[in-house]
Amino acid sequence: MIIDWNNIDTVLLDMDGTILDRHFDDHFWLEHVPKRWSQHNHTTLEYAKEHLYSLFRSQENTLNWTDLDYWSDRLKLDIPVLKQEIEHLIAVHPYVVEFLLFLKHTGKTVWLVTNAHSKTLNLKMKNTRIGPYFDGIISAHQVGLPKEDARFWGKLQDFVSYDPERTMLGEDSEANLTTAESFSIRYLFYISRYSSKVEPRRSDHFPTIEYFNKLIPEAGSRCVTILP
Repeated sequence: MIIDWNNIDTVLLDMDGTILDRHFDDHFWLEHVPKRWSQHNHTTLEYAKEHLYSLFRSQENTLNWTDLDYWSDRLKLDIPVLKQEIEHLIAVHPYVVEFLLFLKHTGKTVWLVTNAHSKTLNLKMKNTRIGPYFDGIISAHQVGLPKEDARFWGKLQDFVSYDPERTMLGEDSEANLTTAESFSIRYLFYISRYSSKVEPRRSDHFPTIEYFNKLIPEAGSRCVTILP
């Protein structure tokens, strides 16, 4: 795929796994929450993981999946406080800031579009300080639909004015890229190195990059080529 930046006005970027290292989230939900839940309920860690993983799966592809208030009530734990316990693991992926600076310098409109809950957003923006690089931040909780729902991208236009034909979306979720594709968003990229702790795997359906430096053209050029 040849990307001519003259043909792109708007860039939509996911947060967790796309611009931020998903190791924080994976460790939090798969290790830290079960540990604290087992301590609170006087169970084994093995039982806690089995029980909680089942609960988590039951809410996949819904807004509850990322709703910290929902999980605080469901698990009887203060989830925002637990996140603060390991906030040192929150990290920006390599080359993200360079890419955001490139977008600003070339006059693109840049939106952070995430399923994350507002309390998660506040914590991560405070720790990473990347909020000012964006023209705005939209949570799926504002839109009222998760990005896995094909209706999301049309509803997003109530908040963000964008032409799908002149829009780029970066995601670490193939499900979200698929719903965006159904809304005819033209430039879709899968981020394969979503966590610093996993080996990247290419998408079978979407152009794949490990880091955003692959989308920054050389000096004097407006085009980049993404190899299959």
